[in-house]
Amino acid sequence: MKRLVLCCLLALGPLAIGLPVAAAEQAPTGAQSIPWSSLSSAQQQVLSQFEPRWSQLPAERQLALSRGADRWGTMNDAQRERAKGRFQRWQQLPEPRRERARQRWNQFQKLPPDEQARLREDFRQFRQLPEDRRAELRRQWQQKSAPERQQMLQDLRNRRLQRQQR
Repeated sequence: MKRLVLCCLLALGPLAIGLPVAAAEQAPTGAQSIPWSSLSSAQQQVLSQFEPRWSQLPAERQLALSRGADRWGTMNDAQRERAKGRFQRWQQLPEPRRERARQRWNQFQKLPPDEQARLREDFRQFRQLPEDRRAELRRQWQQKSAPERQQMLQDLRNRRLQRQQR
């Protein structure tokens, strides 16, 4: 069970691009090592399998794991079940799709905060559409060439700007 919890924590960051959940923060370059004894008892419990090799982990990894343990501790049972489900789906993805998701997440992280917020809102609205409409939009997207997709995105942006100007 602890292994599944840990794996869920580790998987949440890259999945956030596809499922905007709390974004995993990047550790600052040159972060300082976190002593095991400075972790809270809740963090130590979630991360117990790392204790024997904690001091050998890079500081950035320690920071990411400690933050993940904090997030896990704030989740309710339903949120934890959703996180477990996302991780199980992540594990089933072929490696090329995982890599593409990681690349998209990195691209998303490089966007300005206002653009990230806009994309999150777009995704929220998309998820509120009926399933048949979402399936139709996915089908249309997949049938388009790269230039047609770019034009489709530009048209959507233009419509959004027009609505905002009214």
